[in-house]
Amino acid sequence: MNPWRGLKGLPRGMWVLALSTLVNRMGTMAVFFLALYLVGGRGWTEAQAATAFAVYGLGALAASPFSGWFSDRFGHRLTLALSLGLSAALLMAIPSVHSRAFLLPVIALWSAATQAYYPASMALITDLVPGEKRKQAFVLHRLASNLGISVGPALGGFIAHASYDALFWIDGLTTFLGLGVLLAFVPSPPPEPAPALPSLPGWKDRRLLWLLAAILPATAVFTQIHGALPLWVVQGLGRGTQVFGLLFTLNTGLILLLEVAVNHRLAHWSHGHQLALGAGLITLGFASLAWMRPLPLLVVATVVWSLGEMVFLPASTDAVASLAPPDRRGQYLGLYSLVWTVALTVGPWLGLVAYGWGGPWAVWGGSGALGLVSVALAFRKS
Repeated sequence: MNPWRGLKGLPRGMWVLALSTLVNRMGTMAVFFLALYLVGGRGWTEAQAATAFAVYGLGALAASPFSGWFSDRFGHRLTLALSLGLSAALLMAIPSVHSRAFLLPVIALWSAATQAYYPASMALITDLVPGEKRKQAFVLHRLASNLGISVGPALGGFIAHASYDALFWIDGLTTFLGLGVLLAFVPSPPPEPAPALPSLPGWKDRRLLWLLAAILPATAVFTQIHGALPLWVVQGLGRGTQVFGLLFTLNTGLILLLEVAVNHRLAHWSHGHQLALGAGLITLGFASLAWMRPLPLLVVATVVWSLGEMVFLPASTDAVASLAPPDRRGQYLGLYSLVWTVALTVGPWLGLVAYGWGGPWAVWGGSGALGLVSVALAFRKS
């Protein structure tokens, strides 16, 4: 049985865009080694490196809504190309910027250029793929991104061992290669007809605001993969970094094998029911970690939240894209990207604070309570 048969019928432009994403993500490695580069390669203090990450986060926060507006104004494909080209150029410039005062603005610009990729790419997918196939197109895009990310950091570890500078150069070159694939083979979508009446801006659309409110809590729970989860697995349970890494290998393997089939099976469900199911599985997977201490049960919890990720992420993207008027797709998806950026900025911090204050019961119990808010709001939406 072919687990990817649900992707049948997607247009050629979508497959080429996925190839561009795969090439780009296979070279995505610099951000994973940024702290090591700044402290070990540049001799910065940990506090100075933390400032760099704060600047990186601010660049991403500023770019999300602006890039969505820009892509609606000047074209989703053009914005995507500018994002890739500027990211590549800044990556390759970083090793040559020796002054801390100049490097911090470069890092902020690099972050903003990288963040601009997400709303522009989601809007371009919405342009290229008809509505009934759109969620599976988002699934294909996620598959390409996950497959690339599974290669990039592992390859980056070997490159960083030899040269930190080479890490940024190779990341930049692969980003340029992804840009080349985009420009050469991804067609410009035909222009949409002008709306008969002015469309509603995203921040005034109560349906969108309700949807984003339903997405944010479960997203914050999911970001504990960067926050409390590694501390709990490695230090709290004493499993070691190898086990933590293998849990993510399991997560990636499940996504590659099951995500297309799962979303194909749920194609007739409403967005609200899909979001509720996905948020519920994410909530159950993380909330259960307080009890799932033996390794086999830890694996079960990982399978549960991975299934939730497979349902929740494509459904949330497709729900926002379906609400967006054709002339404001970038703006709506930019606000969706902003929700993810806020969750990635605040969620791990909240998890670490809860873990330090009350241990596993505080962080995983709090995750359960927070995730249930998403479940309730998603059911209310449906």
